[in-house]
Amino acid sequence: MERIVVLTGAGISRESGLDTFRDADGIWSRYDIEDVCTPDAFRRDPALVDRFYNDRRAELRRVGPNAAHLALARLEEAARTGAWHGEILVITQNIDDLHERAGNRNVWHMHGELLRVRCASCGGTPEWHADCLPETPCPLCGRPSLRPDVVWFGEIPLHMPRIEAALGACDLFVSIGTSGTVYPAAGFAALVEGHAETLEINLEPSVASARFDRFMTGPATRMVPRWVDEVLAG
Repeated sequence: MERIVVLTGAGISRESGLDTFRDADGIWSRYDIEDVCTPDAFRRDPALVDRFYNDRRAELRRVGPNAAHLALARLEEAARTGAWHGEILVITQNIDDLHERAGNRNVWHMHGELLRVRCASCGGTPEWHADCLPETPCPLCGRPSLRPDVVWFGEIPLHMPRIEAALGACDLFVSIGTSGTVYPAAGFAALVEGHAETLEINLEPSVASARFDRFMTGPATRMVPRWVDEVLAG
């Protein structure tokens, strides 16, 4: 059975129309990271940080999964139905829900989820689609202690032990739409050297491209369906 681990980054969501953080005209050109994406920022001005993530949720409601998301979901469905003898795990750096809306079930969000909040009082992480304000009570414990359930700068990405275990057991590692500059994800290709093949799908080579066996150049919406067709064709 072929075991595939796919890492997705901002590039795949950009093709759905979502603003990315690091592009020249992206979110960081309009906001200072230190004002909205650090624990200190939230302690200093929780209303500003809440407003920033409320805007991101509103933006997410206006877009949908694209052909690349749908192709990955098609591969997972083929595994589920037995049409393909393999398994696929999607590890995403993105905090949107576009993989889930496309139909993927086996998705790990290493940087958290925009459509969840985290309660500092009870530790709950309820699903959340509405605006959140500093005075908004937690639906689980009633205390106004909610924050976005995302990994901020200076915090440790989620699921790292099981991500490393999955990388250690995979046969193929595929990186889609990533810059290759954000660690620890930028080091995933190095973790599979010696036991797994590697493929990068991107508009242009990333800074980590030298570690990949194969490269497919072009939009994810065109390249990912083509690659999935190759997998399913054996």
